[in-house]
Amino acid sequence: MRSSRSVTAVALASALVLAACGGAGETPANNGGAKSGEPAPGVTDTEVVIGSHHPLTGPAAPGYSKISVGARAVYDYINDGGGVNGRKITYKVEDDGYNPTKTVEVVKKLVLEDKVFAIVGGLGTPTHSKVLDYLTTEGVPDVLVSSGALMWNAPEKHPNTFGYQLDYTREGKIQGKFIKEKLAGKKVGLLVQNDDIGTDTQKGLDQFIKDQIVERKTYDPANTDVTPQISALQAAGAEVVVCECIPAFTALTILTSLKIGYKPQLMVSSIGADPATLTGLVEQFAKQGGTQVSGGALLTGIMGTRYLPSVRGASDPWTEFFKGIHDKYIPQEPFTDTMVYGMVQAYTFSQALKAAGKDLTRQKLLDAMSSGELKGPGLTPFAYSKDDHAGYTGALVFQIAADGSVNTLEEAMTTDTESGEVKAVDDKRPTPQEVKLVG
Repeated sequence: MRSSRSVTAVALASALVLAACGGAGETPANNGGAKSGEPAPGVTDTEVVIGSHHPLTGPAAPGYSKISVGARAVYDYINDGGGVNGRKITYKVEDDGYNPTKTVEVVKKLVLEDKVFAIVGGLGTPTHSKVLDYLTTEGVPDVLVSSGALMWNAPEKHPNTFGYQLDYTREGKIQGKFIKEKLAGKKVGLLVQNDDIGTDTQKGLDQFIKDQIVERKTYDPANTDVTPQISALQAAGAEVVVCECIPAFTALTILTSLKIGYKPQLMVSSIGADPATLTGLVEQFAKQGGTQVSGGALLTGIMGTRYLPSVRGASDPWTEFFKGIHDKYIPQEPFTDTMVYGMVQAYTFSQALKAAGKDLTRQKLLDAMSSGELKGPGLTPFAYSKDDHAGYTGALVFQIAADGSVNTLEEAMTTDTESGEVKAVDDKRPTPQEVKLVG
């Protein structure tokens, strides 16, 4: 797409927020068929239609464009097994190019023209935030949002919206605690996206390493030259750089650091920490700039956080399960952690759909989401309840080894978004057999 030397900036247009918020689910007159006998939007006796917006093109496409590919493979697997409660899932994905204006356009199309039952896994903080109020007003379930912003967890204001991934504040706390304990006394620099990714992350980091932070810099996804930011971190003497960046900007950070001769310890966020994706991006961007590099070699020593099973965890039963789906339905695609993200998301939605029952309404789906009964495949529990719509609650810390393997530095920890303790996970993860949906 572009390199640290020669890149094409992709402009992100601003969008007007569709104001007002209302109830979640169906109107009392219809209730999605529960009272009137009419089916919920997007629902027949044999089908349920869902939609999502993803950056299939644009600055966030590298890596993220494969999320929906992984999700679709899981839905194909479930449909081939008879669907959920007798209904097959039709999955419609619209490309918004990580452009908020386009997001508004495609989500309106999904709701008004395609009449989807729910929006599942809408991706991006700057993009999905522009349709949050609209989906609330329209009463469309807005579940498993692909972003860690805190705004998805506002049950009173947005009762039909649920997060999915670990939120940025929890992740910042876990990273901050690790740096404080394992990299004590090191000067820390921050590079964060200039939206809720950055502000929410710093709320967590500052609880532990505020006194260690010597420089804070933000990047704009529309400007792919991060040389000024990386140079400023180097000038400040930052020995550790925390990069809360989407994959393209994690790769650009690695290449820019190489270009200016800067060698900090890099700690990357789960949103941009997939080793396979980063390897490909680093090599691609370097080649576009006229340089050949070994992406794997440049990743050696990088630390990161994750909350989902890794493709490198061959002994993990969920990794084995998703690898089986991958090999049957999309064997031509690389099996990456980013793809697993989409596969877990699809499986989790299908769990909620099953729990909602045969007499499907939007409200029953929301009730299933908030029931607290959804388990796995992640490494930590969900926060879901009637009063909490946050997704995964913690992560482990890993480091990439010279041979490309990933070593766990700290087992999965869980915490809250406030000042609560960061502590070890004590919940037992169920196996795929225990959460069996089909067969």
